Amino acid sequence: MRFDGILGAVQRAFRSEAAPPRPSGRPLALVYRGPASVSGCSEAVAGLLEASRWGFDVRYTGPNEKVPLTAESLAVAAVYAQPGGGDLSRGYRHLKRLRGPLRDYVAGGGRYLGFCLGGYLAGATPGFALLPGDTDQYIATPGATVDDEEDTLVDVRWRGRDRSVFFQDGPCFLLDPGNRATVLATYPNGAVAALVTPYGAGSVAVVGPHPEATDDWFADADLPVRRARDLGLDLVDEVMAGT
Repeated sequence: MRFDGILGAVQRAFRSEAAPPRPSGRPLALVYRGPASVSGCSEAVAGLLEASRWGFDVRYTGPNEKVPLTAESLAVAAVYAQPGGGDLSRGYRHLKRLRGPLRDYVAGGGRYLGFCLGGYLAGATPGFALLPGDTDQYIATPGATVDDEEDTLVDVRWRGRDRSVFFQDGPCFLLDPGNRATVLATYPNGAVAALVTPYGAGSVAVVGPHPEATDDWFADADLPVRRARDLGLDLVDEVMAGT
């Protein structure tokens, strides 16, 4: 075996033996950070969770984090958050081994919170199949108000109020007939932009745009700042109240 193969085997062994986080007395929120995310996305989601009313103990989890992303770690988490990232197929390649553990976690009473790529990954083609339906690119839907993958703003109607939110090729959500999902927001063409739905004994909340976006995201993209953290906090409240 080559040296890099030996090193990889050692690293995998240490990861598999890593213990889940010790209880802190506060509800544990695990935020993915790793190759299926991009810089700034995980941190923005962590900041949103820390700003919520739930008093979370927020920890990062992933292949290079102190908390391993395993069934054992998920078992002690109040919520697992999947932030935005890059390409869906690439992201799923990094996470597909967790499809079963994540589905078991949510079905057993856990909570999944997905933003942009995290919303795509909640779908089925490919994804964790946590939704009563699937996902699609909003920009590919008839009448979409955005037609490219660049950073921009998108209008949504959130609980009957018009808002403008940071957006970068986010999903819309395709719901099967007879589903039990609650739609929180729609895009201007009526496509679903955010929802919460039960899954087994747990709950799933997903959003296509980025209500967690911080001011530097807008500055980097040369966009006017449109703060929408209140919408992200609403999403957090919904997923926590869903079980």
